[in-house]
Amino acid sequence: MKTSTFKIIVPDGPRIHGYRWLPPGEPMAVVQIIHGMSEHAARYARFAEAMTDTGIAVYAADLPGHGKTAREGELGHFADRRGWRVALGAVAAVHAEIEDEQPGKPVFMLGHSMGSFLLQHYLVEHGAKLSGAILSATTGDMGLLRVVGLALLRIEALILGTRHRSKLGEQLSFRDFNKKFKPARTGFDWLSRDPAEVDKYVADPFCGFRCSSGLWVELLSAGARLSDVARLRHIPPKLPVLMIAGEADPVSRGAAGPKVLERAYRAAGLEDVIVNVYEGARHELLNETCRDQVTADIRDWLLNHLPA
Repeated sequence: MKTSTFKIIVPDGPRIHGYRWLPPGEPMAVVQIIHGMSEHAARYARFAEAMTDTGIAVYAADLPGHGKTAREGELGHFADRRGWRVALGAVAAVHAEIEDEQPGKPVFMLGHSMGSFLLQHYLVEHGAKLSGAILSATTGDMGLLRVVGLALLRIEALILGTRHRSKLGEQLSFRDFNKKFKPARTGFDWLSRDPAEVDKYVADPFCGFRCSSGLWVELLSAGARLSDVARLRHIPPKLPVLMIAGEADPVSRGAAGPKVLERAYRAAGLEDVIVNVYEGARHELLNETCRDQVTADIRDWLLNHLPA
C-alpha cells in the first residue's frame, strides 16, 4: 500500500487535509470515505489497507472543523455560515480530486454516521457521478433528538453563538447513547465492544471533542428531509446502496433506522438496496470485534458492483 497526503483549497472554505491509500498497481476502483462527527480520516487506514490489498484505492479527508483540516480554534465547527454546504463542498472537492487523479475509475462513497448524512445529501445532487454508496451507522429518521434537540440547540446558538461548544448537544447524543451500556467503563463504550479501540478513540486528541451549536443545528436541520421520497427520486434508480448497522448501535437504533431509509429509497425507485445488520455490534463497525467480517462484506459488495 502506498500512503500519501494531499491538500485542497475549497472556495469559501478551509484548506482540506486528505489521505490517499493506493494499491501497488493500477486501481480497479476508488472508495471515498466521509468520516463521522468528532473523529478524523486517518482512523480509516486499517480499512484502506484491506481495500488496497484487493486493488481498490481509498481517499479520505478531514471534514471542516475536524482533524488536520480544522483551523485554530475551530475544532468541532463547520463554518459560521452555511456550514452544511461548506462540508458538502469539501466532499465534492475530494471527489473532483479523485476524478482528476484516477480518470475513468468507478468511484464509490462510504459515509459513516454524520458522514452518512452528508452522503445521503450528496446522492440526491450528485448520485449520477457514483458507482455506488455505502451508508454506515445511518438512519432515515433521527427521531426525538432531531425534533426537540434542534429547537433547543437553535435557542442555544442564538444566545451563546454558533461557535459555542455545545454541552447540550453532547448530552442529547454521545452521553445519552452511552446510557444503554451501563455500567460503562468510559464515556464512549457505545462506539465498540473492543476496549482497545475505545481507548484509542479516548486517547486521540482529534476524537471525542465537543462540537459547536452551529454544527449541531446544521446536522439536525439536514436531517429533516432524509426520507422525503419526492427528493430522493433525484437519485439514479440503478445506483446500488449498501447500508451497514450494528444491532446495538443507538444512532441507527439497530436495523430500525436503516430500514426506514431502505423503504424510502425503494419508494423513490431505487432497485438495489441492501441492509446488513451485525449482531451485538455497536456504532463503529470498522472498529468493532466483527470488523474483519464487515470489511470482507464491504469488499465483496464492491467487487460485485464494479461496472462491467
